[in-house]
Amino acid sequence: MANPHLEYHLQLLQHLRTILVALGDAEQVPEESHALFLERFDELLTLLPQNPLESQYLGQDLICQVITRYPQIAHLVPRDLLWFFGGDCLHYMPDEELELYQTLEERRYEAEQNEEPFDWNLEKQLLSAPDQGERH
Repeated sequence: MANPHLEYHLQLLQHLRTILVALGDAEQVPEESHALFLERFDELLTLLPQNPLESQYLGQDLICQVITRYPQIAHLVPRDLLWFFGGDCLHYMPDEELELYQTLEERRYEAEQNEEPFDWNLEKQLLSAPDQGERH
């Protein structure tokens, strides 16, 4: 069974897949190469829960390909996926965003070490707030 952090990212990947399918249905991309791309995307969805570390490179490759192959939907790629897969995906994130995600990751690690619950989205909202996430 996948942990909540992995489950969250699998849901984001499923959402992105839905967008990719809609793109193909709208006939906005070459059908044959798009079908092959979706097959690789499905492979990631299958492999990621089984072996998250081994799937990192495939995830990086596919997310970067989404941005370069389908620029019309690049803005719809969840930023969390860029951070999750890291590597070349990080080139698509500005420094301020990288700092935000680094802080988030540190907080998640700290909560994990203390066996405390951690809500990724809530923490991200707190950090993105005008007061820059200062805890009271």
